[in-house]
Amino acid sequence: MLFNELGLSADLLRAVEEQGYETPTPIQRQAIPHILEGHDILAGAQTGTGKTAGFTLPMLQILGDLPAGPRRVRALILTPTRELAAQVNESVHTYGKYRPIRAMEIYGGVSPRPQITKINRGVDVVIATPGRLLDHVRQGNIDLSFVEMFVLDEADRMLDMGFIRDIKQIIKRLPKERQNMLFSATFSKEIRELANNLLDNPAEIQVAARNTTADRVEQLVYPVDKARKRELLSEMIGRGNWQHVLVFTRTKHGANRLAKQLNQDGIESDAIHGNKGQGARAKALRDFKAGKVRVLVATDIAARGLDIQKLPHVVNFELPHVPEDYVHRIGRTARAGQDGTAISLVCIDEQKLLKDIEQLLKRELQKEFVPGYEVDKRIRAEPLQKGRPQKRKPRNAGSLSRPSGRNRPGKNARNNQRKRSGTAARPRAS
Repeated sequence: MLFNELGLSADLLRAVEEQGYETPTPIQRQAIPHILEGHDILAGAQTGTGKTAGFTLPMLQILGDLPAGPRRVRALILTPTRELAAQVNESVHTYGKYRPIRAMEIYGGVSPRPQITKINRGVDVVIATPGRLLDHVRQGNIDLSFVEMFVLDEADRMLDMGFIRDIKQIIKRLPKERQNMLFSATFSKEIRELANNLLDNPAEIQVAARNTTADRVEQLVYPVDKARKRELLSEMIGRGNWQHVLVFTRTKHGANRLAKQLNQDGIESDAIHGNKGQGARAKALRDFKAGKVRVLVATDIAARGLDIQKLPHVVNFELPHVPEDYVHRIGRTARAGQDGTAISLVCIDEQKLLKDIEQLLKRELQKEFVPGYEVDKRIRAEPLQKGRPQKRKPRNAGSLSRPSGRNRPGKNARNNQRKRSGTAARPRAS
């Protein structure tokens, strides 16, 4: 099947052709006709399957010519991260370049004022993270009562990040008559419950078996002592002349530390995580895509939704606590028909995490041993911090601006309290 057999208009096909695509992916072949027919969609698809174009192309076609009168938000796409919002927005602009449709991103970590300005000018498609969008709704900056199409992208990650309450609040503000689409890499009990409440007689699409990884990804495990992981990673990058490597750590601090160490080894590296401002995250990603940076060190939340073409190597410097996150991580490689390699550096502390991953995949991963990096059997396993990444805390009733220092019980307030109690603040030990 070719794109021109899916019922898309000539201007959309022209935009698709300019991107070099002729044949739709399985998710696109199945989703696009159902969406064009007006059906609700429940789709199970791993990252890298082309699902973004699978809903943006038919959405652009359905929205069609703009109705007379003021521009109103007619399509809403919710994503779990800023990076994914940017990716989806790029897709809307790429495929909608020959249509007079305005799209914009809405997410936190940046000033809300430019977003408010764009909203006031009129916008047809909004791609947003739930928290910042809900802030705008509560402040009366945006009206969602004319939304015709609603997409919940990467719903499994939404739930993992604690967005469910915000999502429900947003759904309450949408009109009852609308077309809904839910995309998720996995179908947990919670996802099924959400789908039952959101979707009306949906067409169910499953293009990959539940919790499976891409067939084109070679997965290797390298046992190594924790203290020698960075050394081995540097040697592998240098020996293999790897030019484009995405490396995962469990923590923000760990990402910063590893990027600094790799730079000291002469390997151009940068880190991307939730504590970095949006500008710094966007720059790190641009530099990585442009080849100015060889290694991008990322945490799971920051990396979710990253669409990096021709990424041959993904390295798990540390295994994730949640086995499903391993699937999402290695799904960054072997995209768009390319081959890829996923390498995990596993120390004695992580054996339980490795077993959980293998149980999820229903197979044992291949082990490779590097001469000179043999595991010291005298080292005993130490317990790792358990549990999922922290759930997102409930939001305040939604101010778009950060409280000023005068109104926050910060350091000055604590010092004043010490003075009232007759004690002075002691300097921290360095």
